[in-house]
Amino acid sequence: MSLTDAVGDVWLFDVDFLLSGYQCIYGQGCPSIGTQPDPAEALGCCIHGAHFVDTDDRVETAAAAALLTDENWQFRRRARRAGGPFKQDRAGGWASRRTEGACIFLNRAGFPGGSGCALHRGALEAGKRPLDWKPDVCWQVPIRLDIHSSEHGNDTVFVRAWERRHWGPGGEEFHWWCIEAPEAHTAPEPVYLTSRDELIELVGPDLYARLVDALTTIERETPVILR
Repeated sequence: MSLTDAVGDVWLFDVDFLLSGYQCIYGQGCPSIGTQPDPAEALGCCIHGAHFVDTDDRVETAAAAALLTDENWQFRRRARRAGGPFKQDRAGGWASRRTEGACIFLNRAGFPGGSGCALHRGALEAGKRPLDWKPDVCWQVPIRLDIHSSEHGNDTVFVRAWERRHWGPGGEEFHWWCIEAPEAHTAPEPVYLTSRDELIELVGPDLYARLVDALTTIERETPVILR
């Protein structure tokens, strides 16, 4: 399905994905994305740490991290001793530090403050949206934007789900990827509703409203929710 925005950019939407019952199953038997399944450790997709898309992404995450406490961030003191929760690679890119096999923001199972992303938990405790505290990649995945610019200055943007092939050759090394497992497609509502905030951040409120109208019409005319 395609929609054109006010500046003439064309947006292509993967209807199958947006009408699917996808949901994150972290903490519900997620086997992680390593080469071997490891649901017991509950590391999810955090095993590589979070890579920042730009300086603003890193600065905003740092501001959120400064609001966390020892009660809701297991490795807060370890991050301080290391000089901060972020690390720069030789190519100049920045990512969250890894500790004990995963992102330093990931509280492990058994932590009194609760397992899972400390930024996610901290945002909820503060009455904020997790996407306002977490690195961009962490709240966007598995939603993917493929942007293609024309010589005339307009963009064509494909809103779809991340697939193995999008990660390059390394994608084939994953033991499993979220959108491939039947267990991750059991939400009672479709993605375009459960990921409302994320989609609005990515496409804007006006285009999202038009998307909802179009998908609602498709749902009425389709007897079975698409996968």
